[in-house]
Amino acid sequence: MELDNLEDWRKTHYTSEITPDMDGREVIIGGWVTKTKDLGGLTFFNLQDREGSCQVTAKDDNPDIPDEVRSLITELGTMWAVLVKGKVREEGRAPGGFEIIPIGIKVLNTTLQQLPLVEGQKAELDTRLNNRVLDLRLRKSQAIFKIQHEMLFGFRDYFNQNHFTEISTPKIIGSATEGGTELFPIIYFDQEAFLSQSAQLYKEQLSSVFENVYEIAFCYRAEKSHTKRHLCEILVLDLEMAFANMNDVLETFEEALVHTLERINKECQPELKGLQQKLFIPELPLPRYTYTEILDLLERKGKVSIEWGEDIDTEAYRKLDKILKGYYYITHWPTEQKPFYIMPSRKDPKVSESFDLQMGWLELASGGTRVHDKDILIKRLREKDLNPKSFEGHLKAFDFGMPPHAGLGFGIARFLTMITGASDIREAVLYPRTPDRLSP
Repeated sequence: MELDNLEDWRKTHYTSEITPDMDGREVIIGGWVTKTKDLGGLTFFNLQDREGSCQVTAKDDNPDIPDEVRSLITELGTMWAVLVKGKVREEGRAPGGFEIIPIGIKVLNTTLQQLPLVEGQKAELDTRLNNRVLDLRLRKSQAIFKIQHEMLFGFRDYFNQNHFTEISTPKIIGSATEGGTELFPIIYFDQEAFLSQSAQLYKEQLSSVFENVYEIAFCYRAEKSHTKRHLCEILVLDLEMAFANMNDVLETFEEALVHTLERINKECQPELKGLQQKLFIPELPLPRYTYTEILDLLERKGKVSIEWGEDIDTEAYRKLDKILKGYYYITHWPTEQKPFYIMPSRKDPKVSESFDLQMGWLELASGGTRVHDKDILIKRLREKDLNPKSFEGHLKAFDFGMPPHAGLGFGIARFLTMITGASDIREAVLYPRTPDRLSP
C-alpha cells in the first residue's frame, strides 16, 4: 500500500475532547487502529490516541461517505497509524456517546501482519518488554505512565509551592558517592569514572546554597539482583533541607506524599479503575516506630527474633506487613547499618538519626539527619574504611559554613509499582535496565 502524506491535515481534537453535543461538527483525529469490524452494510473501526479511543463508522447507505473511504476501512490493520477527517454524530450506543462519520482517511503507516502483542491477549513480561513501544500502547501500560506523569507533577507542585529549588546533579562522577563496589565504571577520556549511584553528596552541598532542594533523576546501582523490585537504573526523588533535621524531613515529605496521592486520585480515576486499583490516602501524621520498637513488635506479634544491630530481612518485613498496615516510618536505625553521612545520635552514638518510609513490607524511601561537622564526617569515613582523600571535593564544601541539614531518597518506580498494582517493577519503568536487560 502506498502511504499518504500529512499535507495540510492536522489533528483538530484528541478523542477525549469530542463530545456528543458536537453533533455535525467536522473534526480531524489521528492515532492507531485497534479494532475493525464488517457487519455487512456497516463497517467500523476503533481509533486510539494518547487520550483514549473512539469509533469511526461507515454505513453503506450513507451517501456522504466516499466509496474509497468505505473500501479502505476494510483494509485497515491493527495499529496502523491514520488520520481521519469526519463529522461527529451523536450515538448513545457508541463509546463516549458519539461516533465519527468519515469523509477522508490518510494511512500514514502500516504494521506487521502478525503483531507480537494485541490488546486483551496475555503475554509474558519479557515479550512485552522486547516489544516495548507496542506494549506501551496497551491501555493498562498507558494507565501506569499516566499515573506516573501525575505523580511527578504532584511532587513538583508541592515542592515548588514550599520554597524548594529543583536541581540537576552530575551523573558522571570521579569517586563513589557512598562507598562500596556497586558502581558502573566508565572510561572518561584518559581516566576512570563512574555512573552516579546517588545525588547524595551534591544535594548536600547545594543545600548550603539554595537551602531546600530536590531532584528527580536517574541513579545507577551495579547490583546483580533479580527480584521483582530491583533495577540497575533507578528513578529517584531526592530532597535535602538546610537548617533542618530528620523530623523536619519526615513532616515535609509526608505532606508531599499526601498532596501527590490526592492529585493522582483526582486526575487518574479512569486509569485507577482500569487497573482495578483503589488509592489509599493516609491520615497525617504517619505512624513512627523506632528500629528497637519494630524488633520488639516482630518478636511479640510476628514470632520473629532479630538481634539488635542486624538488618530486617524480607521475610521479617512480610511478617510486619500483617501487623502494620499502610504507610509508616521506621526511625533511629543502628549507626553501623547506615552510610557515613548519617548523623549518629548525640545521646547514644550506636543509634543514628535515620529513617525508612514503609508501605507494608515495601521500603519506599530512606533518609535522615546528615553530618555537617567536617571532623566528624572524616571520622565516619574512616569508620566505613573509606579514604577521606577520595572525598576531598565534597569535604571542601564543609569549610564554607555548611549548615545542619537532612534529606531522603524516594524510589519512584517502587511507589508506582505499588499504587498501580503492577506485579513487577519492570512494568513501572518505560525502558527498564536490569542485570540481564540492556535493550530496547
